[in-house]
Amino acid sequence: MPSRSARPRFLNLFQIRQPITALVSIIHRISGVLLFLSLPFAVGLLHLSLRSAGDYQRVLHWLALPGMKLLGLLLGWAILHHFFAGLRFLLLDLDLGLRLQTARATAWSVFAIVAVFFLLLAWRLA
Repeated sequence: MPSRSARPRFLNLFQIRQPITALVSIIHRISGVLLFLSLPFAVGLLHLSLRSAGDYQRVLHWLALPGMKLLGLLLGWAILHHFFAGLRFLLLDLDLGLRLQTARATAWSVFAIVAVFFLLLAWRLA
């Protein structure tokens, strides 16, 4: 009689409980992709704003729209998370914080610091 494999047949990635250190790493990659994809739009807005005073006013008007403010908040979060998680990974590369307890604490601190700075950013943009 053939033995049944213990491997799951259907793997739902949303049901797997990842450790906090893995979440910081995954979100760091996602924020990097968001930042990379936003570069052409940011450069385009910069180019348009530098053409003339009228175009500068048009860019200011676009950035004041609610959807653009929401997009700005998303990109602000991506910048904050990518920066602070990147600092954490640089410290890990220097062999600082490699113990499991320390790695978990620094991962939680990344989320806490990003939350504080994000709230300040949201308050400033509102």
